[in-house]
Amino acid sequence: MYDQAARCARNNGLQIEAWSVLETLEAGERLTMGQIAQAVAMKLPALSKLVDRMVSEGLVHRQPSRSDQRQVNLLLTDLGRKRMMQVRGAMVDHDAGVRAALGEGRAMQVQAILADLARLPDSPH
Repeated sequence: MYDQAARCARNNGLQIEAWSVLETLEAGERLTMGQIAQAVAMKLPALSKLVDRMVSEGLVHRQPSRSDQRQVNLLLTDLGRKRMMQVRGAMVDHDAGVRAALGEGRAMQVQAILADLARLPDSPH
């Protein structure tokens, strides 16, 4: 699944991490960098570098927080929304192909199993 998502993102000129950020921002909330880092499971320094690239590519822009001038909100641009929707469309098409190949019942079983796995606590290493 991750490989397919990464391929769809790459085919539309995005890193999978950038697509995750765009999807997170698409809800329209004014999120801080810390909130985004938590939502996409990235460390703040790595997210900052990614966001720098995304700003220079015109996908997002930074805006000082209305409530706290020390914080910065990240907002989606029209180009960022367009690219995010292209990847989302490719993922929907892929999902439809998987469902057609497996049949709806088996696809729902796989989805339920993946959801169960996602809820498992991380194992200590």
